[in-house]
Amino acid sequence: MPIYVIKRDGSREEFSPEKIVVSCLKAGAPLDIARKIARIIECDLLKSGINEVTTKDLMKNVLSYLKQENEEWYRNWIVFDRAVKKRKSEE
Repeated sequence: MPIYVIKRDGSREEFSPEKIVVSCLKAGAPLDIARKIARIIECDLLKSGINEVTTKDLMKNVLSYLKQENEEWYRNWIVFDRAVKKRKSEE
């Protein structure tokens, strides 16, 4: 059963772990850690049995795992989100 992400505009798209990997890489995480975080989040979603997740909840999970791995990567994500995407991340 696929998991769908409910985007900020209300649209839906199928969950893609690769998007988490790319975001973690942009925050400064090495590829192995980025893949690890994406795998953990994907497993968490599958174990929960849900078939939808919001981008906001997904982002909170990614930020939590980034912060556990490296505080600097976490801060980099926050700065990127504010500067480039013009939105405020949930801290």
